[in-house]
Amino acid sequence: MEFNRKISKPLGEILVERGIITKGQLEEALKIQSSAGGLFGEIVVRLGFAKEEDIAHCLSLQFGFPYLPLENYEISAEMVKLIPKNVATQYCVMPIDKIGNALTVAMANPLNTQAIEDLEDMTGCEIQIFVGTPSDIRASIEKFYGKQKP
Repeated sequence: MEFNRKISKPLGEILVERGIITKGQLEEALKIQSSAGGLFGEIVVRLGFAKEEDIAHCLSLQFGFPYLPLENYEISAEMVKLIPKNVATQYCVMPIDKIGNALTVAMANPLNTQAIEDLEDMTGCEIQIFVGTPSDIRASIEKFYGKQKP
């Protein structure tokens, strides 16, 4: 699965251009990423340089996935049944809506091709991606899956 970038610049450059982080913060985050690994956006948030929403908006710009804040979004019980809680938690993904054979999901990492392929295999649906923040998605999982066993 290939993703066509709408903006060919790396996420860090987009964050600098938008005034969200400084060049010094970019360099610091890149050093940490090269030594410890991990997703650049998560590192920037962990360091306190940016908010999750900033990263979600920039990913949305970079790849053309729409951003969907889930805070006030109501999700039906039918949607929750499509993806087990443990899978939703593992991939930080929340099913939103299904029209025909297209299942719309909010994902914290919309570039996780393994997650998308697994969701397609599991649901038999074509996956349509929205970008969501990790905390938004985790809160929705807790709210809509409740105390279900994983």
